[in-house]
Amino acid sequence: MGRIAKIFGSFLLGGMTLTPSYADDLYGILQLALDNDPSLRQAEASYRANRENVIQSRSALLPTIGIGGSTSRLTSGPTDSVYANVTDPVTGETMRVRVQNDHDFSPGVNNHGWGINLNQSLVNIAAWYSFQSAQASDKAAAVNLAAQEQDLIMRVAAAYFDVLRALDTLQTNIQEEEAALRSLDQTRQREEVGLVTITDVYDSQAAYDLARNTTILQRDILQSRYEALEAITGQPHPDIEVLREDFPIVQAEGELDDWENQADSNSLAIAAAEFNLEASRNNLKARKSDHLPTVALAGQFGHSVTAPITSQGIQIGGGASDRTSLALSLSIPLYTGGAASSRRRAAEYNVIAAKESLELTKRQLTQNIRNAYRRVNTDVLVIAQRQQSITSAQSALDATELGAEVGSRNIVEVLRARENLFRALRQYADSRYNYVLDSLILKQVAGILTPQDIIELNAWLQEETL
Repeated sequence: MGRIAKIFGSFLLGGMTLTPSYADDLYGILQLALDNDPSLRQAEASYRANRENVIQSRSALLPTIGIGGSTSRLTSGPTDSVYANVTDPVTGETMRVRVQNDHDFSPGVNNHGWGINLNQSLVNIAAWYSFQSAQASDKAAAVNLAAQEQDLIMRVAAAYFDVLRALDTLQTNIQEEEAALRSLDQTRQREEVGLVTITDVYDSQAAYDLARNTTILQRDILQSRYEALEAITGQPHPDIEVLREDFPIVQAEGELDDWENQADSNSLAIAAAEFNLEASRNNLKARKSDHLPTVALAGQFGHSVTAPITSQGIQIGGGASDRTSLALSLSIPLYTGGAASSRRRAAEYNVIAAKESLELTKRQLTQNIRNAYRRVNTDVLVIAQRQQSITSAQSALDATELGAEVGSRNIVEVLRARENLFRALRQYADSRYNYVLDSLILKQVAGILTPQDIIELNAWLQEETL
């Protein structure tokens, strides 16, 4: 389980001794996320809490030892009564009264003792299978934690490239706004000398207003993307590195069958489902064993000291004694009000549910790996086509602008051609980031996503050049 966490840990020392600027690339941000992401820390805490179930279930198979002690003090009431005749000095009457002496109360006596007891289960089939079930559940939880670590890689990458996506879109929108403003100024000048009509000015003004509004909205979107990245690491990252233009866009390595085989062997989702099924089967065995007899060994050693009792000057009893006992106990449950049968039936249904969950996971894995593989290869074709669309849109805009200057095209056609160009620029940038994330998703679905993939991707990042 801690395979990914250990790999991460080996990276931390080198990065955290530097200045905070290290976190402005993808790898540095991932290191911060490992320590600061609340979702991962919550998952780790939940895993450690659930792991205690293994220790608790194992305790039924191990001996229990206890020690106890007691002390008491006994006192008795009056022993001998002494009476005397007393004459009242006033009335002269003689009265018989009881006179207290040192023997009215006997002194208290102390009794004390201590003991050690030992209990060891010798035969408890149900407890043994419950322990096996807890171990399988712990393995499933460990795999799920590893899946959470892979999910952290994807969340960091998605948040990081969402920022870059929003940055590129904003830069393109700003360029479109500036182009619309230049076009508006030119149209106004041409309208003043009678080359175009006021309608062309209105169309240019509308195009500029729309571009300006889009830029304002995109600035807000960019800020929200920055905040989403900050929510993962707990720190702002205002100057992250950007993806290089020469980042390679290649099809997924290998054939689809190869990826399906890797997914079958390495999928964390399937591994977790298999461990859950194993845990359910062992729990069913435990519930079927609830009606079997159990045998336990009980041992005890006790030491007691009692003080003698004094009565009329004679001491009776008292002294110290030791007592040792060793016993075997046999317990055979005959009837538990139907609870044992009910727990067995519930365990049978849980096994069925676990089997179906495993089957569903396998089917979903096949679907997901095929979709992920197809998306990566589709992204390659889309990026190539959108590169071509930029060239075509630029050529169309140049030709339309030239036609507008000679009067064969109008301003509406120019605005439409310019809109097509900037749409193509946005779509091209968007498709590159889709390719990066889809490539990581393909590895995640196959169960082979590691921090090394982030290190390799990080090498294609660079500081933004203005």
